[in-house]
Amino acid sequence: MYAPPGPSDYARLLLLAAIWGSSFLFIKIGVDSVPAVPMTTLRIGLAAVLMVALARAYGEWLPTDRRLWPFIVLAALFGNALPFTLISWGEERIDSGLAAILMAPMPLTTLVLAHIFTEEKLNTGKLAGVGLGILGLIVLIGPESLTRLGEDTVRQLAVAAAGCCYAVNAVASKWLTGGSRIGMAAAVMVASTLFMAPLSLLEPSDWLFAPTPASLTAIVVLAVMQTAIGTLLMLGIVARQGASFFSQINFLIPLFGVMWGAVVLAERPSPNAVVALALILAGVAVARRAVVRGR
Repeated sequence: MYAPPGPSDYARLLLLAAIWGSSFLFIKIGVDSVPAVPMTTLRIGLAAVLMVALARAYGEWLPTDRRLWPFIVLAALFGNALPFTLISWGEERIDSGLAAILMAPMPLTTLVLAHIFTEEKLNTGKLAGVGLGILGLIVLIGPESLTRLGEDTVRQLAVAAAGCCYAVNAVASKWLTGGSRIGMAAAVMVASTLFMAPLSLLEPSDWLFAPTPASLTAIVVLAVMQTAIGTLLMLGIVARQGASFFSQINFLIPLFGVMWGAVVLAERPSPNAVVALALILAGVAVARRAVVRGR
């Protein structure tokens, strides 16, 4: 049983939401001069080095149970390699705040996948939440855009697909038990690097001569802040208050994502984007209430 959350717990949650919400901002800065695939490879590779060093510092190591590795590979593909690449590719053309909103329905996608692959079935409240989330995405992207798929629309759909990847990862991660937490996170990063390294070799090497200091700094920040420090904060929050308390971060990340884009990059969300974000967050709230009642 967890103690009632106090001010320090909410402060940690807000801090982590601010850190993870800023990832869309740093991705936007990074892809300004480094293409999506090599940027993702550099980000994950540096993060893997940091996480392995962190695991060793805590006296942990990569999992040795072979039964865990299929799920580690799934987490690497759907939790890092694919979504990081899709978001980065999308942000080559779309605003960081818009990317944050497109990612917001991820918890609702998780509910649908959990209904299919686990014993956590949908009920009326969850279905209502999913419906609000779908409505929000329709308002955001626009039905007319889907009938004439221009490049910006395709990139928006790519970011939305990244949210689906995270949902697959959330379901697969339910089986990642039995190993040390930091060692498990390090293993996922190492496997992610092995996925990305061959792909980066296919990218034309022109970008090697063009990266700006701002892009390189953004990549380092993504690896250190969003991955290493973010992982430690996440593990601490879950250990202190559990996964249900931690899930409230899904309301905060898109809000911080939009805020960082507006403050730093002077992005201005369209009225459609504001309405869409409200609908999606309302859907997440309705669905979360249904989950809590079910439990």
